[in-house]
Amino acid sequence: MIQDRTDITVAAIHGNAPRIHPSAFIASGCRIIGDVEIGPDVSIWYNCVIRADVNRIVIGARTNVQDGSVIHCDSPKRSRPEGYATLIGEDVLIGHMAMVHGCVLEDRAFVGLGAIVMDGSHIESDAMLAAGAQLTGKRIPARQLWIGRPAKYLRDLDDAAIAANQAGVRGYVQNGRHHAQALGLNYGA
Repeated sequence: MIQDRTDITVAAIHGNAPRIHPSAFIASGCRIIGDVEIGPDVSIWYNCVIRADVNRIVIGARTNVQDGSVIHCDSPKRSRPEGYATLIGEDVLIGHMAMVHGCVLEDRAFVGLGAIVMDGSHIESDAMLAAGAQLTGKRIPARQLWIGRPAKYLRDLDDAAIAANQAGVRGYVQNGRHHAQALGLNYGA
């Protein structure tokens, strides 16, 4: 019933329509366009834009995309005929106002508030790009924290940091359900 909501935009383009799992929470003001796949228990928060008009975007189960974030992809080019899809794994945290573009975020990756992840970048499992950082065409290995513009290695993440991130994922799943209930939406089907 998500297509019946007037407070969000879910639209097909170039023959590709978004595929949104019924248990996903899509907050007011969101725009989801084109070849987008959103998995179970995902939460897309207020005023996010997810636009797959030139390539595809996949968002895995229980991932959250926080308020005001933009997710896009890169179109095919002569030098790279396949372009860059945006592939986001399961249990990923994407902070408020982040820009995620033509990259790969493996399961349990973390993108901080206001961070930018550019074309060809790759954040491995349990790795973190700090708030305000910019990653341009580089790979963050598993369990590392990178900071700055341009982003550079700071330190390895310990088990406590990894556990805190996963607690955040669980919290966002629950918070999505609470917001859906407050807004009178059918969530968790």
